[in-house]
Amino acid sequence: MAEVEIFSAAVCPFAQRSRLVLLAKGVEFEVTEIDLQNKPANFLDISPYGKVPVLIHGSNRVWESAIVNEYLEEVFPQPALLPSEPGQRAIARIWIDFANTKLIPAFYKLLLSQEPEKQQEWAEEIRKHLIFIEQEGLCKLSVGPFWLGDTVSLVDFSYYPWFERWSALEHYRGVTVPAECTRLQQWWQTMKDLEPVKATAYPGDYHIEQYSKYAAGTAMGTTAKEIRRY
Repeated sequence: MAEVEIFSAAVCPFAQRSRLVLLAKGVEFEVTEIDLQNKPANFLDISPYGKVPVLIHGSNRVWESAIVNEYLEEVFPQPALLPSEPGQRAIARIWIDFANTKLIPAFYKLLLSQEPEKQQEWAEEIRKHLIFIEQEGLCKLSVGPFWLGDTVSLVDFSYYPWFERWSALEHYRGVTVPAECTRLQQWWQTMKDLEPVKATAYPGDYHIEQYSKYAAGTAMGTTAKEIRRY
C-alpha cells in the first residue's frame, strides 16, 4: 500500500505541482482522481476548501499546493528541492509567492476576460511579469538550467504547470512568451525534458479543449477567484 495518497485532477495545474514533487522525490503514492465538475458528495470532508490537491500521509491531511509541497520537502528531505541556506530558501519562497500572487492570477484574468480592452490590459500585465521573471529571476539567480542553479527546485515545479497550459492562453488570447525572454524559454524546454514532467504532462490540444469554456465565459465558475476553487 502506498505511503501517500493524493487527491488530484489531471486538468488542475495546482495538483500537478504536487504530483511533480512526489515524483521528483521518488515517493510511492496513490492518486485518487477527482472529477471537478462532478465532485463526490463527501469531498468537503476530505478537502475543506473543495479543491485539489489534498495529500493524505498517515494521520496528516494537507491541502493547498504550495503548502503540500513544503510539507513534502520536510518529511521527504531527499532529494532536496529547497536550498539549505536560509537566505536562499527565503529567495525561493519569494519567487513561489510571485507565481501565486502575480503570474497565476494574471494568467486566469486574461483567459477569463471577455472584453477586448481588459484582455489587452491583462496581456500587458503578463508580459511585464514574464520580463520581470527573466531579468530579476532567471538571469540574476542562476547560470544553471533551473531557477536556482543546476538542480530542479520547488520554484521550478511551482511555475511549470502554467507554462504547460500556455497553449490555451496563446490559442484563445494570442499571448506568447516575449522573444527577449531567452532564459525563460530555455528553462521551459529544460523542464519539458524532466521525467516527472513527462509523467504528468498533457499535450497542448488537451489544455486548449479543457479551457475552452473558460475562454468563452461559459464555464461554471468564470472568475479567477472561482476557477482557483478547483
